[in-house]
Amino acid sequence: MTTITRVPQPEPPADPYGYLLVHFIEDPDGYAERIYLDLSDGDNPEVWHPLNGGKPILTSNLGTTGVRDPYLTRNPETGRVYVIATDLRVFDPNADQSKQNWYEWSHHGSANLIIWHSDDLVHWSEPHELNVARRPDGTDAQLGMAWAPEALWVPDYYPEGSEAEHNGSRGAFVLYWSSKTFADSDTDHADADSYDRIMWGVTSDFTDETYEYGGVFIDAGHPTIDTTMLQRALPDGTIRTYRATKDNGPHPGIWVDRTDAPRWWEPGVLWTPVQYEIGKDWTENGAPGGVEGPAFFASHSDDRVYLYVDVIPSIGYRPMVTTDLDKGLDYLRSDDFYMAPHTKHGGVLSLSRAEYDRLRAADGTIG
Repeated sequence: MTTITRVPQPEPPADPYGYLLVHFIEDPDGYAERIYLDLSDGDNPEVWHPLNGGKPILTSNLGTTGVRDPYLTRNPETGRVYVIATDLRVFDPNADQSKQNWYEWSHHGSANLIIWHSDDLVHWSEPHELNVARRPDGTDAQLGMAWAPEALWVPDYYPEGSEAEHNGSRGAFVLYWSSKTFADSDTDHADADSYDRIMWGVTSDFTDETYEYGGVFIDAGHPTIDTTMLQRALPDGTIRTYRATKDNGPHPGIWVDRTDAPRWWEPGVLWTPVQYEIGKDWTENGAPGGVEGPAFFASHSDDRVYLYVDVIPSIGYRPMVTTDLDKGLDYLRSDDFYMAPHTKHGGVLSLSRAEYDRLRAADGTIG
């Protein structure tokens, strides 16, 4: 007899209304690698208005002092929302210019993520660092830069009966990001055969105190970056997990695959391909490798699922959409779609009506 595992899922915000987009902007002539927030036009996730007049809302004074690839995620048990971001400043006139290149960043860049948290989306903490390379024995895995982080809440990550060890909860965030990996003996990160893999770890609050290093999540045998994930409930209660990833290998492009495994992050899980070369027609020459930084999110008012893809180098996000993710995504061709130019690589959070009204009233003013 087949046993169907039903994984409890976090409830959406009470009275869902509106969406919040976090992102960054590239500006070769300025200091733009900071945190920006855009608010949807009412409950419409296809029209976006920058908060704070399009100016940055959060700035990191840590590490490189730049943040890219930010993501928003919520602890459904506490309501606390986190911004997690790559610690990287590409456009820094004060840095050693001999080290301002993607080889140096990807091999020797920061293995720390930059984290903020908020309990009301208006008052934000000071930033802190999370070292995702730190292993349980106190040593660091030999990783290049940690970039493009996301996290998915797992309500039963820890075994039953372990609540006392984890602040009264079995839940935790499974965190995933891109890094080159090196042997422990290769402290100079000199291995020419190293390539980007998707890594994972777990934390309950994005601090070093609760963080546990996991290991490799996706290894395609060639570079892969920028994984984004989404979960949907099937009619029988099974939770299907989808992920979109940028392939930087011989046949570059964004692909989507899926699994019904409850512990989807563990080694040996079977993932079934759904679609390849997603979003290529948004590029000028139809090149599948011309899009990256995908961001999944679901409408809370109907069956639509969106995947925003970042058209590089400077166009920014363009929308894909579907009402049946198992059949793949199509282009959202709408004259009404609006997003400020150069809005790049972020994430979308579903809001409650109270949160939406609070954000609109504050308009990016940080308490």
